[in-house]
Amino acid sequence: MDTPSEQRIDLLKAGDLDAFRGLVEEFKRKVYFIAYDIVGDHQEAEDVSQDVFIKVYRSLSRFRKDAKMSSWIYQITVNTCIDVIRRRKAKPQVQLADWGLSERYGDLPGSGGAAPDPARSAEAALMRRRIDLALTRVSPRERVVFVMRHFNDFKIREIAEALSVSDGTVKSLLFRALRKLRRELNVQSGGPRLEVRYE
Repeated sequence: MDTPSEQRIDLLKAGDLDAFRGLVEEFKRKVYFIAYDIVGDHQEAEDVSQDVFIKVYRSLSRFRKDAKMSSWIYQITVNTCIDVIRRRKAKPQVQLADWGLSERYGDLPGSGGAAPDPARSAEAALMRRRIDLALTRVSPRERVVFVMRHFNDFKIREIAEALSVSDGTVKSLLFRALRKLRRELNVQSGGPRLEVRYE
């Protein structure tokens, strides 16, 4: 999703509803999944998605023609999600099944799809529950960068653009998130390990 054409931006800024509907259609799935992965709740993700496009529509006049539309929309999405997380009075115990993310852990140790035996299946289920809990205990920004990188396959530069921070800040947040996850999971040397992908 590159920098949009000037003609498209002009149509959007002029309030062309067809152009805006096209924009929503192009980004709605990605916005929803980013929100879903960050807030961990289907209804809240739906609400975030609606809020995001309302904010996009209201802010189109301030969009710079040389900017990337995708980065701008993802920045609004992330900020809206962080607001939702910060408004929560208590962090809920979220299950991976609720997040729809169980399959995304296929590359983590002990979390393979079809386990060959009951013992391995029980170990995988325990690891998933521990990851669920660990993810609720990192900061909102750490969760955001971890989710964008590992659940949505954003590149470091794309995350940096969406958060308006440097690549180094993203890497630092990823490192801190991983360190906290490891501590929460109490991963021992030689046992299952979580790794951050930096590029």
